[in-house]
Amino acid sequence: MAPAADSRAAEALMAFWADAGVEACFEDAPVDRLRPIAPPTQPQARPAGAPPVRIVASGGGVAEAVAEARRAAAAALDLDQLQAAIAAFQGCPLSTLGARQAVFGRGDPAGGLLVVGEGPGAEEDARGEPFVGKAGQLLDRMLAAAGLTDTAFITNTVYWRPPGNRTPTPEEQAVCAPFLERTFELIRPKAVLTLGAAAARQVLKIDEGITRARGTWGEWRLAEGDVSAPVMPTLHPAFLLRQPQAKREVWTDLLELAARLEAGA
Repeated sequence: MAPAADSRAAEALMAFWADAGVEACFEDAPVDRLRPIAPPTQPQARPAGAPPVRIVASGGGVAEAVAEARRAAAAALDLDQLQAAIAAFQGCPLSTLGARQAVFGRGDPAGGLLVVGEGPGAEEDARGEPFVGKAGQLLDRMLAAAGLTDTAFITNTVYWRPPGNRTPTPEEQAVCAPFLERTFELIRPKAVLTLGAAAARQVLKIDEGITRARGTWGEWRLAEGDVSAPVMPTLHPAFLLRQPQAKREVWTDLLELAARLEAGA
């Protein structure tokens, strides 16, 4: 029984660091650090008369996609038009990596609370709604317990499922950011709740891990227009499924959020 317990403890620890924003220690496959490294091969010469190879900087592609997303988002006059614009958008690489459909949002846009997660998972990809799997069910229960069920509109920083449910990259979030900002602008919530490190970084433009950022109020203010709201970052419900003892911290954050919304009302 001891090896199994050690394995579970190790998995829980790795999940904790991942949700806290420590991702540099993870790679897609094991790496043999003792294997001799072969010398680099010489590039093959191009045949005579072949056209020159065009090297395109990745940043330029991201900038073009962001500009396209900004134009599409600005043209949306309500959430229905925004959802249609997201579904038709092809500038995010995630839309070509196996996702079934775009996943926009659910809930009451007039309730005063905007909840932002990181990205859809398998269940969300299948149903076309955010936070409908086990993590979403836990989120719903916690919002209900805090009296926030009828106040929340729930969305994500990206709208297509990342392969393997991995964390979306900053580039993927940047391409989708104009749609998230337009959601914020159209809803004009009284407060924002971010779930997990990726969402907090995108909304608050911070570098620190979520275990340090959670429970501390920030502000989301758009560069253009008079749109701003206080932001409460907290732990992602998927993390709570692996670390139930952390529910106390999230419960504290939700109670403070509910009190601020009530005071503002």
